[in-house]
Amino acid sequence: MSENVVPLKDASTVVLVRDGSQGIEVFLQRRVKQMAFAGGMTVFPGGGVDPRDGDADVSWTGPGKDWWATQFNATEETAQKLVCAAVRETYEECGVLLVSNTDGSEPDVGALAPQRALLEDRTLSLAEFLANNDLTLRTDLLVPLAHWITPKNEKRRYDTRFFLAALPAGQSADDRTTEVEEAYWRNAADALDDWAAGRCFLLPPTWSQLRDISRFETVADLLAAQRVIEPIEPAVPSDGSFSGLGFAGSADYFATLSEENKQRFAF
Repeated sequence: MSENVVPLKDASTVVLVRDGSQGIEVFLQRRVKQMAFAGGMTVFPGGGVDPRDGDADVSWTGPGKDWWATQFNATEETAQKLVCAAVRETYEECGVLLVSNTDGSEPDVGALAPQRALLEDRTLSLAEFLANNDLTLRTDLLVPLAHWITPKNEKRRYDTRFFLAALPAGQSADDRTTEVEEAYWRNAADALDDWAAGRCFLLPPTWSQLRDISRFETVADLLAAQRVIEPIEPAVPSDGSFSGLGFAGSADYFATLSEENKQRFAF
């Protein structure tokens, strides 16, 4: 493996969940094949941090930057960027707003919809969007879930914090983004079955979160679970192959890697 390891970029991923008739359902997106990272793969909403996510005057309600910094072993500046990126990316990618009006009431999501594209093309920063509409970011709607670091053999590498969030009442998640081919709600256990059958491709972090979620019966139980967030960076074998990556559960992951997915992604 080359010693020229690509630098890490901070990123946030949000696992949106809701209670379904057969257990917890998770919102998933299959990325367009042309995407430079994880093209054609099934993922949760998320993306890289925008430097403006660190704007000091962002309106904030819920656990503070110091709390999030402790949870994710980060500086307070980085913690703010990660939380803001989580809220911004969730809105950009599926239209779900983890905010409230500054008086605590629910926002009119429909009236705000035209500004979604302005956030996506970076015309507006999150801080500007919140200030212009008298909104406050709701960190109490987020729960820290995991911390994954892209292996050193990848050309694009992310230092990604995963968040949990229950779908807010009265809101719906959509597929109106150019980055995905399809988006849908899926029972966590069924999504793992889709992976094993070759109907979707899950990267190790996505597979791992779905496996964890499938152990819980309700969203309330999932959100209330106590977690210690430690960084996970899959170990890379000497030949740099994907099939030799090492992480907790990797034996089960590769044991369920279907022939269809091996052929589709040339592993």
